[in-house]
Amino acid sequence: MEEKFFIHPSSYVDDGVKIGDGTKIWYFCHVQKGASIGANCSLGQNVNIGNNVKIGNGVRIQNNVSVYEGVEIEDNVFCGPSCVFTNVTTPRAHFPVHGVYAKTLIKKGASLGANCTVVCGHTIGRSAMIAAGAVVTKNVGDYALMAGVPARRIGWVCECGKRLDDNTLKCECGREYQIDVAGNLFQVVK
Repeated sequence: MEEKFFIHPSSYVDDGVKIGDGTKIWYFCHVQKGASIGANCSLGQNVNIGNNVKIGNGVRIQNNVSVYEGVEIEDNVFCGPSCVFTNVTTPRAHFPVHGVYAKTLIKKGASLGANCTVVCGHTIGRSAMIAAGAVVTKNVGDYALMAGVPARRIGWVCECGKRLDDNTLKCECGREYQIDVAGNLFQVVK
């Protein structure tokens, strides 16, 4: 059976890995056992995908990113160059956790900027955008624009990626949003 994905010869893919059609795994990558990568994904140079990691369809992981066990990435997520995930909240070399990892979820359409850090045990909301260099230390809501150390919400972004006007919550692409009583942004369906 012909494989419908590309793996560069310099990369290693362990046994028991699932890779979707149209996915490209570039130079010097390692995909570890039990990982699942969806269709039409791209893994840039020097990407490491840990054991049992689940990655959805259409995900773009740029150079020098390690996605550790305990992290799940939904469809159409962008991980910028050298963004960082963790999977242990209190790491100690002399007290290993032996496979007990804090869960991190990156929801559909989110974008993680270059060199940002996502501390484990948190969820990044749907279509949220994390600025380059930000450090995420708490859950991030849908469509939130986060920046700083620690990251804080500095605005809202549309599903298309453009920053929303804080007063109208309308995007030039035509999408409109509202804030619910809990302070969460949601898209108005017409």
